[in-house]
Formats: sequence, C-alpha cells, structure tokens
Amino acid sequence: MKRRPFLKKISLLTSMTSLMPFLNHGKMDFPENPKLKFIIASDGHYGQPNTPYEDIHQTLIQAIQEENGVDFVVFNGDLIHDDPIWMPEVKQVYDKLKIPYYPVKGNHDRISESEWERIWGIPSDHRFVVKEQYGMVLANSSNEAGDYLCIDVDFLQSSLEEFKNLSHVFVFIHISQNDWTLHGISCEKVLETLAAYPNVRAIFHGHDHDVNGIMRNRKKPYLWSGHFGGSWGSPLPGYRVCEVGEDGKVTTHLKAMKDGLILSGHTL
Repeated sequence: MKRRPFLKKISLLTSMTSLMPFLNHGKMDFPENPKLKFIIASDGHYGQPNTPYEDIHQTLIQAIQEENGVDFVVFNGDLIHDDPIWMPEVKQVYDKLKIPYYPVKGNHDRISESEWERIWGIPSDHRFVVKEQYGMVLANSSNEAGDYLCIDVDFLQSSLEEFKNLSHVFVFIHISQNDWTLHGISCEKVLETLAAYPNVRAIFHGHDHDVNGIMRNRKKPYLWSGHFGGSWGSPLPGYRVCEVGEDGKVTTHLKAMKDGLILSGHTL
C-alpha cells in the first residue's frame, strides 16, 4: 500500500474523538435487531505497578455486565503486565463475566504457549464459530520474550479457508500487522491474505493505547480499541462494541468505560 509521507507512523488518536465525542457517530446506524453483538477490550495490563489495575478491571466488568444482548467478549491482548504470576489472577477476574469470553495473547503476556493453553484452555492461535454463520479468528502476534511478530500466515489462511462459506469473519490480532502506527510492524503477507477473502468484515487490534480509530487496507477495515488499563494512552479508556444486523450490515462504536459515552462509531 502506497502512503503519503505524513501517513507513515500515523497516530490514529480517533481524529480528536476525545475532544469531539460524536465526530464520527453521525455516520453510523444502529441495527434494530442485531443478530450478533460482541465486545472487544484490550490492554488491561493487570498487575502493572503504580496503576489501580484492580479497580480498572472491576469498572470494565461492571460496564460489560450492563450491556444488553452481548454474545461474547474478546480481550485483545496485554491481559497482564509482564509477570506471569498475574495470569491466573486476571482469569479469575474475567470469570466474573456471565457471558463467554476469549483471550488473545499480547506482547506483555509473557508466558509460554503451553502455559497459556493450560490456563485458558485454548491455544494462542484459535478459531471458533458463533451461531453457525460467524467465524472468529484469534491470532497470536508475540511470544514469551514479548517480541512483535507477524502472525502465523498458515494458521490464518487455514482458518479463512475453513470459514470461507460463512457470512462474516472477524479477526483479532493484538499487534497491528502494518506499520501505519507507531508500534505496528510490516507484515505484507498477512494483509494480502486477509484481503483475499471477501467475508472478512473487520480486523481488530489493541497494543497502541493512543489509537482508537479506523484505517483501511485493500478495502478492509482495521479498528483499534485504545485501552482500558495501563499507565498511558487515550484519556478516555474504553472498549469497542460490534454488532451485525439482520441485513448483514456491521456497525461498531467505541464507548468510554467509566460512563458509557459513545466516542465514535462506524458502519463497515
């Protein structure tokens, strides 16, 4: 993808959504009868020193519980802050949810693949189907050392092939696979693979705490959720809601965790 110089390493700070909460919201339609609704929350950094991580997680859990009709939640990476001791404890926090949830491995989740699977019951590369027509791909973009990695293209392609007859596929990757953000990396093969499947409707990232907007590559929408924990980033920590309507239209909006204010929204 060719980019003008000023787009290189762009900081997608929601196009001033912290100052103008409804800047993008007017272009979005809420589905009246959503057939699927899920939430993406990223970068909780449970256990990070000098942060109120316990209170932050309690606030998020309460906010999610107050949402209506949620089918599942994806925690899109950096569940903990480096020390593996926190992983079983953050799982206990997530277990308070009354709906299914799925974790994605991030660069601060510094545990082995075997330990990840032992704790969470799923591998760090995982796929599943919801309601027989929606495919979900959770792809690992780091390792025990915390390196920034391109995801396993073979896993991605096999997942998309398995899901090619489904109406919608959504992909969750903690680290951006393009270098259009400060902390993204260049993974051209990943972008090519995602673009080759028409039913891939959106790709969701975490990692960049100050990024909570949308970018497109080969007509595919890539969305960020800012952060809900950690010591830096957007001044309005929050989470992203995604819905699919009866007509198949996909909408998504970013919400502030503390008061539920809609910060931005998009029809995809």
